[in-house]
This record gives sequence, C-alpha cells and structure tokens, in this order.
Amino acid sequence: MKKKNNQGAWTRSTVLANSSAINIAQQLDEGYRIGIRRHNEEVTKNRRILSRIIDCVKFCGAFELALRGHDESEGSDNPGIFRGLVDFVASLDGVLKEHLENATVFKGTSKTVQNELLDCMLSVVREQIIQDAQSSDFLSIQADETTDIATQCQLVLVLRYIDAKGNVQESFFEFIPLRSTTADSIATNVFAVILPEDQKSKLISQAYDGASVMRGDTAGVQRKMQDVYPNAHYIHYYAHQLNLIMQHATSHISKVRIFFLTLEDFPAFSQDHPSAQMSLIKLPTSSNVRWNFHSRAINTVFEHREDLIRCFQSIRDSGDLDPVTIREAGAFAMLLENQDFKGNSLHSLVDQCSEGGSQPKRRRSLSPEVHEWIAAEVCDTILRHTLERFSFTDHLVSATLLQADRFEQYTMAFPEDALSRTLKAYPVLDGTKLKTELSLIYCKEEFRACCGALDLLQLFMKNNLEEVFSETVTLLKILVTTPMTTAETERCFSTLKRIKTFLRNSMTQERLNALAMLSIEKRLVTEMTDFNQKVIEKFASQKERRAKFVFK
Repeated sequence: MKKKNNQGAWTRSTVLANSSAINIAQQLDEGYRIGIRRHNEEVTKNRRILSRIIDCVKFCGAFELALRGHDESEGSDNPGIFRGLVDFVASLDGVLKEHLENATVFKGTSKTVQNELLDCMLSVVREQIIQDAQSSDFLSIQADETTDIATQCQLVLVLRYIDAKGNVQESFFEFIPLRSTTADSIATNVFAVILPEDQKSKLISQAYDGASVMRGDTAGVQRKMQDVYPNAHYIHYYAHQLNLIMQHATSHISKVRIFFLTLEDFPAFSQDHPSAQMSLIKLPTSSNVRWNFHSRAINTVFEHREDLIRCFQSIRDSGDLDPVTIREAGAFAMLLENQDFKGNSLHSLVDQCSEGGSQPKRRRSLSPEVHEWIAAEVCDTILRHTLERFSFTDHLVSATLLQADRFEQYTMAFPEDALSRTLKAYPVLDGTKLKTELSLIYCKEEFRACCGALDLLQLFMKNNLEEVFSETVTLLKILVTTPMTTAETERCFSTLKRIKTFLRNSMTQERLNALAMLSIEKRLVTEMTDFNQKVIEKFASQKERRAKFVFK
C-alpha cells in the first residue's frame, strides 16, 4: 500500500513539473510575441514620422527651396523653410507633433539627418534610372560643362533611353566636378558612371557641344569614348550648331570680337541708368553663353541709332550724374556717331578688320580681289568646321527610311543607298530582314498616317507587332534614342544656377546632386509609389541607429 502511494506521488509531481514547464514556455513565447509586437508598433510609428519628414525634404527639393535657415535652434525667428514646413505638417499631424515635442533619441530635423536623407533619396532615384536604362535596348549620353557660382567646373551627364512603356526619357544623372577640363579628365569621369563592359553595344550615341576638347576626332572625348564603345557615334549639339561655327569663323578677326563686345555694353548701360529717353528703346539683354552673337541687339542699335545718340548726348551734357556715367555716355555717343555704325556697315567693318587698326583718315579702299579673298577665307572656315562637326550624318539618312510621306515613293523605287548606309552605321541590324519588313511597311496604308519615328514605334508597340517587325522596331529605337536636340543639359544648368546661388555657394557636391535630382526628376519621384519606403530602408541600413526603423 505504501509503495502505491509513493508511485502516485511521483506521478503527480511529474505531471506538475511537465505542466509548469509548458506554462513557462508558453509565457516566454507570449512575452516574446508581445515584445515583437511592441517593437513593430514602435517601428511603424517611427517610419510614419520619418516619412513625413521625407515628404518635407521632397517638397523643398522639388521647388528648389533652401532647406536651412539662419538659426535652426528652438524658438528661432528664422529656422528655415524645412523646419517651418515640418512645424506646419506637425500642426496637422498629432503623431508628428507629439514626436517633435517629446523626442529625445531621434528627432529627425538636424542637418545631419537632412544630408543622410538627401543621400538616400539620390541613391534611390539614381538606382531607378540605372535600372530603366539597363533594361532599355539602347542608350545615349549627353554631356556639357559649365562653371557654377563658386567657380567650380561642373560636368552634367544626361541619359536618354526608351522606358518599358515606350516613352522617351532624358534623365539627369549627376553633376561631376572637374579638376581640369582636358579630354582625359572628362572621359574618365564619364566612363565611371555609364554602362558596364558587358553592355558596350547599347551605347549608340554621344552628344556634346562644339568645343575641340569634346568633338576632337583624334584626341577629344568623342574619340576616347568610341575607343571603348565603338557604336557610340558622335552627335553635335543641334541647339547652337550654327552659332558656334560662325563664332569660330570670325574669332580670329580682332575687330569683329571688339565689335560684339562693345555691343554688350549698351544693354548693360541702359539697365544701370534707365533714363526717360532710353526707357523707350527696348535693348535686349545679352545672355551669358559664349555662342550668342546678340543679333537682336545689333538690329535694335542700328534701327534706333539717332535716338541713342541724342540720349547719350543728353546724359553727357547733364550735370546731375556722376563723372563715370558722363564719360561712358560720351564714349557711346562718339562710337555711334562714327560712320561704321551707320546702316549697312558690313563693308566698313570688313575694311577695319583687314587694315589691322589703321586710322580712319588714312583708310584706303580695298580692291575687289581683297574682298573676295576675305570672303573666301570666312567661307573656308565655315565649311571646314561644318565638315568636322557633322562628320556623322548617317542617323539622318536612316531616318529617311521611315519617313511616312516618302512611303509611296519607296514602293516604286526602294532606297537602297539609304539602307546600305544604315547597315554600315548600325551593324546590329539584319539587312535582309530589315529590307523585307520595310518593303511591307511601304505598301500598307495604315503606316503612312504616322507622323515621325516615335509615332510609328508606338503604333508597333500598341498593336504588339514588335516581333513581326523586329528589325524595323530596332531601327526605330535607335533613331528615337539618338538625340536631335540637347536642351535637357541646358535645363540642368538652369537648375544648377537656381540651387547653388551666391548665398548657398558652399554646399557639398552630394547635396547639390541630391537637390538637383529632386528638382529635375520630380515626376519620376512622384511616380515611384514606394519611394519613401525605399528611402527609409536605405536610411535604416546606413548605420546602427538608436531609433528603431527595422521590423522583426
């Protein structure tokens, strides 16, 4: 009987021990789950707050507003646009307001956090652009350089490609600071950011301005690029092609340079001294580009020459102005009274240039042979520069193959010469198949209604004809990807001048690129529905943070 009692007691103790172990494990599991739930709730709250701060940074970047103020401390009267925007959003969001009032670990409004968020935003947008560019069939690059307000030479790089929806994109990639403007320096910086080695054939064109360091066919950037990317044909800037050629054609004549430099002073004087008489004469201001010849200013000066003379004389004879203004007005009056500024003074200008600065009284008339020699020299210069700058024009010839208004003509006589030049320029194409497809396209009425290569490409994509007309679609993508104008780089320069101003001339290069990206590519940022989440993921992975942003 005693043995049975001992056995029963042992059984009860075993059961109690097992049940206690189960209860402890369940309690530990429950406690662990509660801890994870609380952690994730805190992460959700922190991510929501950080997303609101990211929205404020995006807003300032999209509208090119200065984030920082004169004094960002608590109670400051000038905390800056970013802090003011955050406070405004907090007045509408109770969670953010509570966070700003009680946060001790991570507040999110410091300049360090601003820079880190801008770096993350730049990285997210750039990765998206790289992904889209690498998924496209072809790619073109546009590059140009300018000097910012801090006298730092900046090279802008723009990528042109066709996205998955068939739309042409010209995406700003970055501003690259240049230590020197040599061809080697520019080419090295471009190599560092474009396609990898295994995608060389995708780069089909490179577009630069007419500077010799860029367009040089022996030691310029375009030659160094073609040595690595053989399919990257050089396309001259169409935006100011003729201006640059005319500038080079006349830059060796000193009198011509002096003539145009003098014209720049007329609008500047009228702006500094807007008298009643000069306000009636609308003198166009000169732009800060090297290739502008100020044709409007020339016409205005010659049309209103007599009025300008009377205006300058009245200013010169006035005793109410400072001596510097009186001397400038007198000099302008004497200049306009000169016979060389009368209407149709082309011959007198040529005479000045040819005589090398001789006195007007001793000027001798030039023989017709000398005039003919001067004209021939200018024409030879123009032709030489034109041939050098536009040595590659096969892309224009290729475009004639898909010019809808010529389709009826091509049904009677196929453009064999244009096809052969196209195949020579773009060896990726299958000539036999392309000719068959083009012959079929020329016979179909529905294709003759298309206006331009992009319209024809979208017609093929809309009707799922990419595989049927594969070679034609490839040629269309090449033509559409090749830039015809380079206005995007000029827009990037305008953005640079609005962001990096005299009062913000010490910003870092990373911050400049991030703010420029948010402004130029604001549409891409808006279309990325998960943009804030990607930025938060990058922000959380940069380093170990005291605030919790990663879910368990």
